[in-house]
This record gives sequence, structure tokens and C-alpha cells, in this order.
Amino acid sequence: MPGGEAEADHNADDDEHDDNANDNYDNANNNHDNANHDDDNDNANDNHDNANNAARQRRDHAERLRRQKMTERTLAGRYELGERLGSGGMSTVLLATDRRLERQVAIKLLAEHLADDEQFVTRFRREALSAARLVHPNIVQVYDFGLDEESGRQYIVMEYVEGNSGAEILAAEGTLDVPEAVGILSQACRGLDYAHRSGVIHRDVKPGNLLRSRDGVVKLADFGIAKALSEESSITQVGSVLGTAAYLSPEQASGHGSNPRSDIYALGVVCYQFLSGRLPYEAQSITELALKQQREAPPLLTDLNPEVSAELAAAVDRALELEPEARYETAEEMRVALSDGARGVAPETAATSISTPRTAATTVSQARDDQPATTVQRRQPRQPQQRAAPVAAVAEQRRKRGWIAPTIVLLLALAVGAAALIYITGSGGANSVRLRQVVYEQVDETASQLQQLIRQNTK
Repeated sequence: MPGGEAEADHNADDDEHDDNANDNYDNANNNHDNANHDDDNDNANDNHDNANNAARQRRDHAERLRRQKMTERTLAGRYELGERLGSGGMSTVLLATDRRLERQVAIKLLAEHLADDEQFVTRFRREALSAARLVHPNIVQVYDFGLDEESGRQYIVMEYVEGNSGAEILAAEGTLDVPEAVGILSQACRGLDYAHRSGVIHRDVKPGNLLRSRDGVVKLADFGIAKALSEESSITQVGSVLGTAAYLSPEQASGHGSNPRSDIYALGVVCYQFLSGRLPYEAQSITELALKQQREAPPLLTDLNPEVSAELAAAVDRALELEPEARYETAEEMRVALSDGARGVAPETAATSISTPRTAATTVSQARDDQPATTVQRRQPRQPQQRAAPVAAVAEQRRKRGWIAPTIVLLLALAVGAAALIYITGSGGANSVRLRQVVYEQVDETASQLQQLIRQNTK
């Protein structure tokens, strides 16, 4: 029996061991399931956190954009910015509303990538200081300028001219009629003359900077690279070329300094373009422009536009002279010449025609110092075409000359009679001397009248 009991006890122990093993297996499965569940919870939590972070980033980005937009829409707490009117390499011009004075203005903002460049900031502020001194009906008025602390942008507040620029007019019409072109240029000459008398050179005269309002008033705009005559600055030193290349004078294209007559040359280019629909010189670089200016003469305006008279063409030609001294001395002088030329009035002196070159050749310096200077043959001068005299004028001149001969014969007869009288009274006394003196005076007067008559009727 003891053996049976031992076997029974052994079987019982085996059963208990199996139960414990099963329990351990179940516990292990439960632990594994719990571990998997915890991993799932962690992944879910991570995904949730990532989603929250992405949403938060989107909200932050939207908030930054909103704040930036609010900052850009309002400048200096006063000017509400609107649509863009234009842009350039240095700045952008926007339409804005002055909340304080309740009027529309144009605001020029310095380009952001130039805001940290002290040289460009100096040039930008120089524009404001130069232009703010100019108060004239034909110059865009500057109202305010400064630095917006919130955005860090330099700005200039200017008069807003509602209308079109000369560039827009050219794009729409191609070629302007003579009265329209001369009307625009005459007003521009008045504004430019005032600026020069105030000691300011524009240095960037071009069609885009001539603004014509709805009521026809033309204003000279954007003294963006203007230079005060009485000041010296490294940003406008000799050798640095500024301005739109096509409108640069020969001295500017060659790297020399500018002067008021450089503006007059640029205005002559604008006038040429208005009347012909093309530039006097087409060039791809400053060096090519300088060479063409020295070598070639622009096509005659009378050949490009039959409506342009020889007198008007000569007036424009003088503004395009190579030598500054040969151009108009003032913009006002140019205005008078253009107005006279449009009416067919010829220049009063020979100075208004193309002058004779002083030298046979001109040296043009290249842009790089390590390149030798290029000597080019200077262009030949062009004389303005002479207009044929009207038929009526020729007939009148012939009619006047028809009675010249009889008049000369009569005056000669009087002179001969006077000489005979002198001979007869040659042997008399004091009375004869006085008589001879009177006759001499009459003969001299008759001779003077004869010479004057001949001059007047042989022109």
C-alpha cells in the first residue's frame, strides 16, 4: 500500500505542477498582452503629441504672418499701405493713405536686402533730403521720410500723381504727336531748371520719371540718385556710373562726373524717343553705348518722323551734343528752343546747330583699369536741313529786287549833280566853303542810304 500511496502522491504533485505551469503561462500571456497594450498607448500618445505640435506650429506661423501683414499694412502708425505702384532695384513704391491728413500718398520703401547696407541707406536718405527742398509745380513733392521702428524699413512719403508715366504713354502710343511731346518736355524743362537752380542734379531722367496727371500737369519724379552740387560723396564719386544706361550722357557713360547738362542730354534722349518711337542709340552695355555715342550719329528725326520740322530736329540735336559745353546752358533755354522749333522758328544763332569737333579722335576709357583705352574716330557733325523758301516769299523777294536798279540810277544822278555843284563852287569864298561842306554831308548820307538799300535787297 505504501507504494500505491507514494504513486498517488507523485501523481498529485504532477497535477499541481501542471496547474502551476499553466498559471505561469497564462500570467506570461497576460503580461505580454499588457505590454503590447502599453506600447499601443505610447504610440498613440506620441502621435497625438506630434499632431498637437504640428497644429501649434501652424498656429504660430499663421500668427506670425498675421502680425507681419499688420506691420506691412500700416507704416509708422500713420500710413495705411495699399497696392503696389512700381518697383526697382533699390525700392518699392506703394499707394497709401495718410490717416492723419486723410489723403492719398505714394510711399517708397527701401528694399529689405539693402536695409543693412549703410551706403544704400545713405543714398536713400539723400534722395529725401534733396527732393524735400524742391517745391515746384513740375516736381513731385516729398512730404515725409524716416525709419519705421516695427518693420525696420526706411521710407519716403511723396505726392501721389494719379495719371500715367512717360513710359506708359510711349507703350500705349508708340510715337507722340509733336504738340503732345513738346508739351510734356516743356513742363519737364521747367521742373529740371528749378532743380538745377536749387543746386540739385536729377541724374536719372527717363520717361518713367515723367508723370502726367489727369489734368495734364507733368511732374518730374524720383530723385533716387540725385546729387547736391555743393556736396561730395563716395556713392557718387567719379568712376561710379548711376542712372538708366540708355539715357546716360557721353561723360557719364565714360565714367566721368555728371553736371546739369547731363540731365539736359537725358531729356534730349527722352524727346528723341517721344518723337521717333526709338532710342538714338541701341546698346547692350555701358562700353558699347560710349563707343556708339562717339562713332555714330543718331538717325535724323526728320527721316524717322515726317511731322518733325528741321528746326525742331536741330533743337533736339543740340541737346544730344557730345560735349557738355555745346549743349544748352540751362533747361529753360532748351524749353524755348523746343517751343520755337515746334513753331518752325529757326535757331537765332549758329550755336544751335551741331558744332564742329575740336579733335579728330576721342579716347574712351574701358570699364576695367587693366584694359587699354580704346581710341575711336569721332562721328562727323550733322547740320540741320535747310527748308526751301515758300513760293510767295520768293515772288516777294523778286518784286523787291525789280526796282533796285532804277533807285540806284536815281541816287547816282543825285551824287553826280552834287559833285558838279562842288566843282562850280570850288573857287568861291567863305560862303562857297560852307556850301561845299553841306554838299559833302549830303553826298555821304546818299552813299549810306545806297549801301543800306543794297544790303536789304540782296539778302
